[in-house]
Amino acid sequence: MPLTQIKTSGVAADAVTAAKLADGAVVTASIVDDAVTAAKLASNAVVTASIVDDAVTAAKLASNAVVTASIVDDAVTAAKLASNAVVTASIADDAVTSAKVSSDIKVAGLETIYVPAAAMYPNSTAGCADLEQVELSNGPELKCLDFDASSDENAQFTVAFPKSWNEGTVTFQAFFTVTGTNTGTVAWGLSGVSFADNASINTAFGTNVVATAKAHSGTSNDMDVTAVSGAVTITGAAVDTQTYFQVMRDVSADSQTGDARLLGIKLFFTTNAANDA
Repeated sequence: MPLTQIKTSGVAADAVTAAKLADGAVVTASIVDDAVTAAKLASNAVVTASIVDDAVTAAKLASNAVVTASIVDDAVTAAKLASNAVVTASIADDAVTSAKVSSDIKVAGLETIYVPAAAMYPNSTAGCADLEQVELSNGPELKCLDFDASSDENAQFTVAFPKSWNEGTVTFQAFFTVTGTNTGTVAWGLSGVSFADNASINTAFGTNVVATAKAHSGTSNDMDVTAVSGAVTITGAAVDTQTYFQVMRDVSADSQTGDARLLGIKLFFTTNAANDA
């Protein structure tokens, strides 16, 4: 009579090997709960298709289970970040550049101050003409200081830089015009000195720096704007100081035969703090 049944007791320990199992012989119902441990899984045995949607919850992840190498490039989008997920400690040093900062947030860097001729005064010695108001046939009236073509003339003005100023060098542009048709150039120079509390104001200006001479257009009362000058070193530069500037027309460096009418000076300075706190 053929053998049709084998009782469990008739099977020797370890007698049923993998080679004796038919394909598909072991089904889910044959596996005891918790019988398949991590040690029984081959490397890469669990693939994406094997995981039910939403099956892996936060509670199922061991501490530090998800490492950088496990995350596909660009897999973590803004939509996947919880509110307040990115904290200060998560941001690398210098990772937030000015390009990443909203335009309404002030950042340290290059700043400007415009000083009109109306805020300037001629030097007592070798000074330019007094402030004049000139009416043109159209548009604005000019508040200007006239500088002769025959000799170097000077005017002065003051600035109290913000505390965020880095106490470094400054540069400048001169805004001027010429009443006439001569196309000669005009050269403007600038020097500065700063005074802190209790410092002697009876101190000389620093080295005069002359911007590249600017040619007039040849049309009377056209606006002329110089190129930005080289660096002007301010003597005694420091925080909480008042800075005096001297602007001059350097006739040895220009060729304009008419008076140059200074309208104002634009100063460029650098800050190293976001505010004056």
